[in-house]
Amino acid sequence: MGHDLKFGWNGTVSQVIIGATRAEGGTRSISYRIGGGITLPFLDMSSPSPLVALEICDNPEFWSPIIKNYCGDLVHKVDEWAEKAEMVYKADLVRLYLTSTRQRNFSDVSSIGKTMEDLLDSTGLPLIIEGSNEPRIDSEVFLTCGETAQGEKLLLGTAEAGRYRSIAAAALAYNHSLIAQSPIDVNLAKQLNILLREIGVQRDHIMIDPYVGALGYGFEYSYSAMERIRFSALKGDTDLAMPVISSAIDSLTIKEVREADPALQDEMAVEWELYTGIAAAVAGAEIICVRHPRTVGLLKNAFTGMKTGKDFSGGA
Repeated sequence: MGHDLKFGWNGTVSQVIIGATRAEGGTRSISYRIGGGITLPFLDMSSPSPLVALEICDNPEFWSPIIKNYCGDLVHKVDEWAEKAEMVYKADLVRLYLTSTRQRNFSDVSSIGKTMEDLLDSTGLPLIIEGSNEPRIDSEVFLTCGETAQGEKLLLGTAEAGRYRSIAAAALAYNHSLIAQSPIDVNLAKQLNILLREIGVQRDHIMIDPYVGALGYGFEYSYSAMERIRFSALKGDTDLAMPVISSAIDSLTIKEVREADPALQDEMAVEWELYTGIAAAVAGAEIICVRHPRTVGLLKNAFTGMKTGKDFSGGA
């Protein structure tokens, strides 16, 4: 007698489309339908594994020295970095942080359009774009990104309760999706989703980021929030029935990594990203974002092992 993997639930996680192929009106080599889950992660082996996104930036001044040391001159060339993410590191998506917009008195919005054009030309992967986190700047930045990549079905980030209108305007104007982030609180996540839907953002254009701390540094709270979001979705709460994206960027700055022996620092960074990412996937995240290139392949191998039952040693 088989087990009821739905546990009597009748809810379904909505699907968000990221990327568009030429047949779909874009130029990506692949597109993804994120979500659609009907039970807890890794119980239904026919469901797809979580996707892995490599995070890059357009100004390495604001980036981890660990990544700068590992990637070398690549961090100064967004187009080559994105191409390598696809062709060498085998990421499923590229997440570009427009860190250049975080410089004091930034005003060169036209350069963002050029960066987007170079990015679109260099990789066929679907894209996630992060702005400055400053509404005054992001209103122009996201409109520029949205227009430059019209038809590509970007995922734009990040909307928060105090600043969501500028990103929502770009998503609505150019038919892109967005990330809704709340500070490890299920009720706040639900409220933000309601606010976005009230101004016209459809449920199938929203991904939830419940904010993820590093393993051992508050991750247990993030895990609980992600798990409760999934439970609510499966029980029929449509205000929380959106797929989840996870990015534990603090994994590269915690004490164990920061103060590690220089000869072991790289290994420590990869291990911390890896096991935080695995735990986030088990909690329900459909996209796991990492910054160290070596973490990408290890995570994908881990997800394959978890679905097939094959051994995964986990060593970095």
